[in-house]
Amino acid sequence: MKIGIDIRTLMDARYSGVSEYTLNLIKEILKLDNHNEYRLFYNSFGNCPNMREFNGKNVKLVKYNYPNKILNYLFFKFFNYPKIDKELGVEVFFMPHINFIGLSNNVKKIITVHDLSFLRYKEFFSRRKNFWHRMTNVKNLLKQFNQIIAISENTKKDIIELCGISPDKIKVIYSGIEERYKRITDAAHGSEEQKCLFKIKRKYNLPEKYILYLGTIEPRKNVDGIIKAYNELRIANCELRDYKLIIAGGKGWKSDNIYKEWGLSEFKDDIKFLGYIAYEDKIYLYNLASVFVFPSFYEGFGFPPLEAMASGTPVVASYAASLPEVIGDAALMIDPYNISDIARGMRKILTDENLKNKLVERGLEHIKKFSWEKTAKKYLEILIQN
Repeated sequence: MKIGIDIRTLMDARYSGVSEYTLNLIKEILKLDNHNEYRLFYNSFGNCPNMREFNGKNVKLVKYNYPNKILNYLFFKFFNYPKIDKELGVEVFFMPHINFIGLSNNVKKIITVHDLSFLRYKEFFSRRKNFWHRMTNVKNLLKQFNQIIAISENTKKDIIELCGISPDKIKVIYSGIEERYKRITDAAHGSEEQKCLFKIKRKYNLPEKYILYLGTIEPRKNVDGIIKAYNELRIANCELRDYKLIIAGGKGWKSDNIYKEWGLSEFKDDIKFLGYIAYEDKIYLYNLASVFVFPSFYEGFGFPPLEAMASGTPVVASYAASLPEVIGDAALMIDPYNISDIARGMRKILTDENLKNKLVERGLEHIKKFSWEKTAKKYLEILIQN
């Protein structure tokens, strides 16, 4: 069988949730299946840095060189052309993310939906992003597909409610977590892992004790809420003055108010923005943190809390959207709309050693439920079934 996969999300200069998801999923699928043929479609003037990951004998890369706006808005949107499945000569076509595409009627079509935050919370997005979402016309796009994969039950519920899709067309497949995320703070003194911890601490000038947020700097993630909660924590608990706040991640849309909130904080000097974090550095930031805080208003799945758990770091997370479903009882859950509740969650972990240890143990056990091998096997059942 010949299977086509859209890998355009791997053209992103900086990887985040969806691009990391796509890369890990496809790598695992190709590792498990050396029988079927895979043809990977992408559009770029340059080369994708991760193309070396796809060098199997049953893999063919198919590159287009159109400007994205012409391919998406002119060819795909208005002419439904070219028919990518026919160009690739495939019987099945899989899209790991929502995007413009041209496909024929007689190909089996599968798509993954990560979240519908842009339909639930349009106010969290820039005009440009909202325009892109309107042009994509997600409701009509999804109706063209034979099978829709939702990465959580909450995302499935949103697809049914917001797009009018029959539940029979939607299957929930949870994401995996990379095995590289692990607890290394108790590695042997002088080991390479300990040396790497020291290097990262020096590279980012990290304090001895810190509260960590890692993710895109955007309104949906409630980063300004973290800053306000940190202010409240410090005012009410002078004994916690040694704990700094580290905010790591690249700038997203509508982030100006977040930096404004930082500028107004009386503890501004104890709050540090690191910017985009290199892929290989993330595990060390998690390991060195005293607590990871993630009070997001909406998540389709939620990778960072699980990555933190796998790294042996206790987690404070919101009970919004998919997070309770994905995290279970392995984190201290808080109300993202209640600043005092976010501060309370951080304080409880920082002052209660028994609670902290219990959450760390639960997190390390909970993370065993998620692996890319399990995820890829479930995808393969759908991709290669008749």
